Amino acid sequence: MSDGSRTDTPAHRYTAAQACDIEAKWQDRWEADKTFHAPNPGEDGFDPSLPKRFIMDMFPYPSGAGLHVGHPLGYIATDIYARYLRMTGHNVLHPMGFDAFGLPAEQYAIQTGQHPRVTTENNIATMRRQMRRLGLGHDPDRFIATTDTEFYKWTQWIFLKIFGAWYDERAGCARPIDELVAELESGDRPAPDGKTWVELSDPERDAIIDSHRLAYVDEIPVNWCPGLGTVLANEEVTADGKSERGNFPVYKRPLRQWIMRITAYCERLLADLEPLAWPEPIKLMQRNWIGRSEGAEVDFDAAAGTIRVFTTRPDTLYGATYMVLAPEHSLVDRLTAEAWPEDAPHAWRGQFPGRPEGDVSPREMVAAYKRFAGSRSDVERQVDEKTKTGVFIGAMATNPVNGAPVPVFIADYVLMGYGTGAIMAVPAHDTRDWEFATQFGIDIIEVVKVPDDHPGVTAEAFVGEGTSVNSEVIEGLPTAEAKPRITAWLEDRGVGKGTVNYKLRDWLFSRQRYWGEPFPVIFDESDRPIAVDESELPIELPEVDDYRPETGADPDSPPRPPLARATDWSTVTVDGKTYRRELNTMPNWAGSCWYYLRYLDPTSSGRYAAAEVERYWMLSAKQGNDRPESFDARTCHIGGVDLYVGGAEHAVLHLLYARFWHKVLFDLGHVSTPEPFGRLFNQGYVQAAAYTDERGFYVEAAKVEEKDGKFFFEGGEVKREFGKMGKSLKNAVTPDEICTDYGADTLRLYEMYMGPLEASKPWNTRDIVGSHRFLQRLWRNLIDEETGSPRIGDDGPDDELRKALHATIDGVRTDMESLGFNTAIAKLIELNNRLTSLDIVPREVADALVRMVAPMAPHFAEELWERMGSSETIVYAPFPVADPDLLVEDSVEIPVQIMGKVRARIDVPSGLDRDALEVAARADAKVQELLEGKTVHKVIAVPGRLVNFVAR
Repeated sequence: MSDGSRTDTPAHRYTAAQACDIEAKWQDRWEADKTFHAPNPGEDGFDPSLPKRFIMDMFPYPSGAGLHVGHPLGYIATDIYARYLRMTGHNVLHPMGFDAFGLPAEQYAIQTGQHPRVTTENNIATMRRQMRRLGLGHDPDRFIATTDTEFYKWTQWIFLKIFGAWYDERAGCARPIDELVAELESGDRPAPDGKTWVELSDPERDAIIDSHRLAYVDEIPVNWCPGLGTVLANEEVTADGKSERGNFPVYKRPLRQWIMRITAYCERLLADLEPLAWPEPIKLMQRNWIGRSEGAEVDFDAAAGTIRVFTTRPDTLYGATYMVLAPEHSLVDRLTAEAWPEDAPHAWRGQFPGRPEGDVSPREMVAAYKRFAGSRSDVERQVDEKTKTGVFIGAMATNPVNGAPVPVFIADYVLMGYGTGAIMAVPAHDTRDWEFATQFGIDIIEVVKVPDDHPGVTAEAFVGEGTSVNSEVIEGLPTAEAKPRITAWLEDRGVGKGTVNYKLRDWLFSRQRYWGEPFPVIFDESDRPIAVDESELPIELPEVDDYRPETGADPDSPPRPPLARATDWSTVTVDGKTYRRELNTMPNWAGSCWYYLRYLDPTSSGRYAAAEVERYWMLSAKQGNDRPESFDARTCHIGGVDLYVGGAEHAVLHLLYARFWHKVLFDLGHVSTPEPFGRLFNQGYVQAAAYTDERGFYVEAAKVEEKDGKFFFEGGEVKREFGKMGKSLKNAVTPDEICTDYGADTLRLYEMYMGPLEASKPWNTRDIVGSHRFLQRLWRNLIDEETGSPRIGDDGPDDELRKALHATIDGVRTDMESLGFNTAIAKLIELNNRLTSLDIVPREVADALVRMVAPMAPHFAEELWERMGSSETIVYAPFPVADPDLLVEDSVEIPVQIMGKVRARIDVPSGLDRDALEVAARADAKVQELLEGKTVHKVIAVPGRLVNFVAR
């Protein structure tokens, strides 16, 4: 037995076997008694006088591999904190669920034919069993899975609310689309092109309304993977333009997709970060992802249309010697010439891999380049490559500030996803433009003079600020003054305007997959989306025989999602008219955007959660639980989940998407707070040794042997590295095996004791025995190993032990509040070590110590609590409170300086004034020896701090 058990082990020693028995006993008891159920307002047992706390983990995907010991790091931490809060008199909501839609279950279904729901529910059962064994005190009545039809009914309901809303820039919030229609009909809001609403045809009206919706359909360039038959997010495409799964080619092509207008909320998403109790690096990542930048939009006239660009440096306009359009720009085909201009250098005709040979026309060259650019992912296109690619399209534009002709190119380093999809290129002051201009032989004109004291200037582009030169309107102005001056000049002439731009793009919301939420919309004969009636929800996934989308090698092949096979389901008749359903499904982000709200009231059928329940758990303690009629997002406390714990890998997408959905619901009056997560904490990772063979392939870490400082797998030497524990590195350790060998409480303690919760730390199974020994020692201090009787007496502790106890209570409380569980455990170990010399432990100490241990080793503490005579669970026992009088030190050590240098230290009673402190210092034998033969000119005595003798 790994804990050192022997055949002569005392009958009542705390061993791994006994730990497992104790843990099973209390897990059954908690389940039978519903110990961790948190009553909602109006339920029996609800106490409105207690403060509330909503504690939550980022819920997991139910993987077939189950949990490894790295997964529960955050779950154990939130469980400890939630248990502590229950003991400190809080109503605690601590739920758990599963983000259960996703590609792995669908891929398994494709391989085996087993319905993904069966796979998903089996995996959920496995992980719930593992969580139960860890003693996690989740509310048993609040488990959810995003794949439950009663859950995704409300995902679809929220989608309908977003689809039925628009963002009113005047009001700064979302409003129902019916209010937009009313304003257009009344004339309060003018229709486009100066027409009145009555002059517009029904299709024109529909187009205007749909163009305002927060969820809309549009044809946009996407990452199309014909080999998988689906659209991929940028994050799912490798740097070499292949699908992360399957390594299939990915092409950029326009497809009709559902999109969420998250960009309408850019300013609020930025502003509302400020009051959130989030790690600053996470806030910074969100700010960078949103990417706010101030600048100007500028119009360059061309023969076939006006090219609008966005620039953050309008002061460099005089240096714009060429323009670049994204290959997907709508003006490219209109602007491309039939023949090359006679004075165009040959180098401009195209530089890119696969360039057609011979004398081809601009249109042929542009078409070839579009195919080349379409074969590259956005990630590839943004790589800073020295060798640039591009094609002159044979057209010229006019620089609005000086009338100079400017050649127009297409190049893949310009994306449609940022700005207008077109740039003015200033090679003297932009590195990429300089490299392109140098390669293609384009003029480079300096328009910003480098400051004389600027370090590190090279012959290449200068991208900093300086003084405008060769720039008539702003000549001689520093950059900070030149920008607003040239912007005003552009606005006066109607060729530009100051504006704010964002890197954030609207959210692509369609997936060509089966295992996802169906869209609650139907399409009419004109292909216009129409919301289904809410009474029809949920729109359930139909049964299909084949879960694969149609795949192929042709990048121009139309998408055929798996739902296309459900022919009876894919059309619907309403009021005698036939409509078609949406055949795409929502991304798995959908359920995770709002799942925390369903935790509040998971059996509610008339609303995602009862309004009074949502107000109680989501409003902050400072607001109280009654939302006044005058409640305003811009003046309220931010509120939301009181503690949200998860990995930093979700810093942007999940958190940004959830914030967006929550803000729409807030604007429409469906939630009480403007933000979903008031406090965020990112736990670190559990790292473990991983091993690679001579091919660079990972091998099973559990089968590696160490010999003489080297590592071997099946006889062959392997290399060791450390990385995040997981299936891909083949270094996972399951919690099941650790619980069997040591007990769940030992695992809980070890994971928390490894280091600060926010830090990543290496796993070493050999070290876990230390945590087990702490529990054994504590058990032995309180329980006679031979008889099983408590070794506890009613006599009080001596003064020294009592002071140590209350110092521990004070320190552990402080650590618990800050999630500093590793230091809290260290304090408990230190206190426990003081008891080892006692034959009988004072009940006052034993009682407090067991209660302090209870959040961290709950089964262990419950068993001790029962053996100490309690018939009630320790879960709601009050957490010890330190006596402030016992925290005051009776004496204090004071440094004694002579001529500013510490020469001695004295122990004196606390609270001595200056005169008494000087007397005590002069009375010390060592100080007297040091002062012998010296004349003291001055004494500086600072009570509680120091004494300094100025002497010669």
